[in-house]
Amino acid sequence: MAQKRKIKPKKKYIGAHVSISGGIWKAVESSVAIGGHAFALFLGSQRCWTRPALDTAAAVKFQEACAQHGFDPIHILPHGSYLMNCGSPKEDVFSKSQNMLVDELSRCSALGLSQFNFHPGASIDSTPEKCMEKIAQAINHAHQQTPAVITVLENMSGQGSTIGGQFSELRSIIDSVRDKTRVGVCLDTYITTNYLFYINNVYIRKHDALRARGVKTFEHDEDVYIFFIF
Repeated sequence: MAQKRKIKPKKKYIGAHVSISGGIWKAVESSVAIGGHAFALFLGSQRCWTRPALDTAAAVKFQEACAQHGFDPIHILPHGSYLMNCGSPKEDVFSKSQNMLVDELSRCSALGLSQFNFHPGASIDSTPEKCMEKIAQAINHAHQQTPAVITVLENMSGQGSTIGGQFSELRSIIDSVRDKTRVGVCLDTYITTNYLFYINNVYIRKHDALRARGVKTFEHDEDVYIFFIF
């Protein structure tokens, strides 16, 4: 019998986004190979709307591999398909995105995972307000269709019409989500530290610059409650 890997409790669990090529359980093996204590992964092809159903045997192998190598589900963060736009003003795209969100959360449940991260969406030719309403609508719908899994909104750079470049936008979505025990925020550290954010009339740059200027950091900002940050 193979010896189980034990991961000692840490303050930081570091890993990478790993491939599921060859089987979804291969993501666990890839993370172990690089010495990871956490990892991210796609739950299927991110290039197409329709994907084969998750194989039950593959899901079991994934959970066995996680247990074998000491990975706690809270340190595994699946990432959504880049096709999804839950705030799209185009009804066909919104419908497909909403259905995909339900499918992704269902896959998380089958894999024994507790959270799912995705890009909020883009307003395109609509308004940010309508876009944020639709994102919350899609999340509420997915929560009704699936149990327990937490939907985690990722902050964005604010490029184009994307939502999530301002923390106030993430807060607006969260405020409209009915079950707040099932919503959180994932901070993209590259974006957070390298792009300009406009928060409560303060531009936030890299941490060193903040400290030098005595500017408050996002942890003290009211736009996103620290409770929701993962």
